Amino acid sequence: MDNTAASRLLEALVPIVRAAGAAVMEVYRSDFAAREKADGSPLTEADARAETLITSALLELRPDIPVVAEEAAAGSLQAAPGRRFWLVDPLDGTREFIHRNGEFTVNVALIEDGEPVLGVILAPALGRLFLGAAGVGAFLEEAGQRRRIHCRRPPAAGLTVVASRSHGDAAALDAFLAGRKVAALANAGSSLKLCLIAAGEADLYPRLGRTMEWDTAAGHAVLAAAGGSVRTLAGEPLHYGKTGLENPHFVASGPD
Repeated sequence: MDNTAASRLLEALVPIVRAAGAAVMEVYRSDFAAREKADGSPLTEADARAETLITSALLELRPDIPVVAEEAAAGSLQAAPGRRFWLVDPLDGTREFIHRNGEFTVNVALIEDGEPVLGVILAPALGRLFLGAAGVGAFLEEAGQRRRIHCRRPPAAGLTVVASRSHGDAAALDAFLAGRKVAALANAGSSLKLCLIAAGEADLYPRLGRTMEWDTAAGHAVLAAAGGSVRTLAGEPLHYGKTGLENPHFVASGPD
């Protein structure tokens, strides 16, 4: 995909993701209930509403590109449907949604040949929308303004490390960070951790626990467009379309 096509597709995703965010916020403001999925993770009406809206809109926008969305795919954990496909997490951070702390996101990414080439992430309760594509760059929309964002070089004072608010393993994180100069450690929910690195607000996100491809794809795309990377603990680039759609442990960071 050339840069012009990527830019047009990225812009076409923004109203789709914002509409899904509005549907999520309708539920967020209501007296909603959560139920438990087979894997023990929570599910709300917001997940279902947003997934239905996004899937329908993506198939209308590009009928030639199949959609892999969390709630539809989670029961089967199939391999990805070909070299190009959408990955959708309609509500990443459902626990944050239930706890009403605002740290949840709507995520859409395009995968090509195992790489996340384009992504849009909306944090509707925080009023922040992140978007990025290979060859186009990464951007943040907030307060009615859009600006380009870039990863930063690690400050001399030390790294700002972000970790999962709901899925942390403190002992594993401490062991991983041993020997590194850390200035601050912050917890954040959902794919916002990847976006904070893309925006130059953090430096390192070690994920030493289970994630699925739809959890990371959109944030990975934004981070890569901002000059960062996501690698396995062995130093290999994180790829998509794996059988089972489950990620290994990984580290997201800005430039070395």
